[in-house]
Amino acid sequence: MKKILLTLIFSLFIVTLTNYAFAQHYEDPLVVLETTQGEIIIELFHIDAPNHSENFLLLSKTGYYDGILFHRIIPGFMIQSGDPNSINGDPNTWGQGGNGSISDRINAEFNNIKHDRGIVSMARAQDPNSAGSQFFIVHKDSHFLDEQYTVFGRIVTESSFETLDKIAAVQTGTNDRPTNPEQVRIIKTTLVERSEISNIMNLSEPSRTGSTVTGTPEFTIFENQDLDVKFTVPVGWMLQQPPKSSPDSPDIVAVGALKDGFNPNISLTIKEATGKTMDDLIFEKNQILDQAVYLNKLEILNQEKIKSNVYQTEAIANFVVNDVELKIKFIEAMILNNEKLYTFAYSNTVENFDNDFSKFNDSLNSFEIISQQSSESKSAEGNIGQQTEEGGGCLIATATYGSEMSQQVQQLRELRDNQLLQTESGKQFMGAFNDVYYSFSPVIADYERENPLFKEAVKIAITPMISTLSLMENAETELEVLGLGLSVITLNIGMYLGIPAIIIFGIKKRN
Repeated sequence: MKKILLTLIFSLFIVTLTNYAFAQHYEDPLVVLETTQGEIIIELFHIDAPNHSENFLLLSKTGYYDGILFHRIIPGFMIQSGDPNSINGDPNTWGQGGNGSISDRINAEFNNIKHDRGIVSMARAQDPNSAGSQFFIVHKDSHFLDEQYTVFGRIVTESSFETLDKIAAVQTGTNDRPTNPEQVRIIKTTLVERSEISNIMNLSEPSRTGSTVTGTPEFTIFENQDLDVKFTVPVGWMLQQPPKSSPDSPDIVAVGALKDGFNPNISLTIKEATGKTMDDLIFEKNQILDQAVYLNKLEILNQEKIKSNVYQTEAIANFVVNDVELKIKFIEAMILNNEKLYTFAYSNTVENFDNDFSKFNDSLNSFEIISQQSSESKSAEGNIGQQTEEGGGCLIATATYGSEMSQQVQQLRELRDNQLLQTESGKQFMGAFNDVYYSFSPVIADYERENPLFKEAVKIAITPMISTLSLMENAETELEVLGLGLSVITLNIGMYLGIPAIIIFGIKKRN
């Protein structure tokens, strides 16, 4: 019973131990390429190229490079690898394949590290932001590449340089391809702690061009078209996509550095929720958690419905990790959107929980559903084009653009998309509203652009209306949409017609 209960807690609340089962997090990882010519050991420059380092680590960790060739060899210049086409594909396609791990293409992180012998740099196409999985190791100093390709590491042992020379010396043919591919194959890639390698050379800091390096970002962007999600994760945290063993197991896990016997982690779990309301999902969640609480396995600290489609839970539980009992604190946010449940979760020891809590908040706040973002962007682009050429548009958006109210307007858009348009009554209401609203809105929006004072007057006038529309946030069912919708309409008629009518009547009566 205890084992089953613990499984349920982790699968439905957060997958702390899954991270340990899937992969260890390394405090200072090196990548070891085991090739047919010998080992190549690579250290990474996380500060200068955080996204490229993360990309290379994850590809290496998942075995992406296993079996791949050094498909392009130019002695006195460099050796290039990383294309999965070279495993067993047509040689004419070598050099044309390979995607990144964080996203298909990695944006450039050009830095001022010189392309000296032994430097590991990212291959790319003409587009600077086209890096994927292919990389090259510099055989002889090649400074003409400086600041045009992203340097993200270097080899660090004498035996690695010997292997580099051996690969550079093999016979090549057309397009610098090896005539005997089996001589230059990567057999296996592994990650090891720096402390495990005893023969690391005493290397100084890499040489630099003298150019200024821009500030180091704190976050890297994870984007996955298949999962249809995009969000930021802390730089230096190991991104993992564990096998989906059950609907409640995580799709993405970011694992931080080990501290006090535990790796802090942030996870995202995506689950189908067809036909279910937020209340249904909360009830299912609490049924499981209540069992754990009853058996004194879990202490619920707080549960709160932050929005109509967002529910947050905080709790503490005791777990045994590597024979040591730790008190772990959890927080998770369940987000219901378009019949899918997205669960963001963060866990750490009670003592260290606050250290990385802000990172979890940043990841959560950056979360985007790509398909929705794309459709919104296309719509926005269309509106912008229309307004540029013909004028028109939304008078509310035009009046509040660039002001402190723009955020409220964005929240109203989310309210429309996530709640009103999820009900039949809401769809009918918005359809009728748009027909009336856009019969006069474009004309007013045009005049707002021409007259700043008029724009300011409109902004002041619509402020009460925007505030009343936020009441619709509480509407979830058909009945609530109808009830609150009628109330909001009545309230606005009273404010914009009733009150002015009373004032005018009073003035006339006095006269």
